[in-house]
Amino acid sequence: MPGLSGRVLVVDDNKVIRQLIRVNLELEGFEVVTAADGAECLEIVHRVAPDVVTLDVVMPRLDGLQTAARLRADPRTRGIPVAIVSACTQAEVESGQAVGVDAFLAKPFEPMDLVRTVRRLMSRGRCDGVEGPAGEMEDEGAAGGEAGRPEGEVGEMGEAGKGGDVEGGPEAAVRPAG
Repeated sequence: MPGLSGRVLVVDDNKVIRQLIRVNLELEGFEVVTAADGAECLEIVHRVAPDVVTLDVVMPRLDGLQTAARLRADPRTRGIPVAIVSACTQAEVESGQAVGVDAFLAKPFEPMDLVRTVRRLMSRGRCDGVEGPAGEMEDEGAAGGEAGRPEGEVGEMGEAGKGGDVEGGPEAAVRPAG
């Protein structure tokens, strides 16, 4: 039954990606509302009252990082977990962390990685995580991956994931999860 798992506001300017995310989350019991860009997200977020917001970075009118910053600046939305679902550069990851983004999932992504990320954000409220390509995850405290953590799950960021001296783009900030 849709909505049993929570409500997700999916924001992406690409209609195909919005539909892909919608279908995968609805199959797992989430209620999904979509918006085509950050401006539309801000127009509907109070009415929709999502449990999690997913944002693409590059969108017309208002990009994902600006949208995340505005969500964090509004007392009514600052506690809503935000995940960036995009092919981010290291600079975008650092900018997202600076404005309070909770998780990053790199495109292309596995559908179950998306579902795990959304579930994790819903269950924990706000958490910090950087998801890399093919389910890779930075976790400084887990020297190469944490035993028992399924590949692709979001975990706590280590120093490299917090904008430290990481070079080479977002791939450099991730290590295989086991």
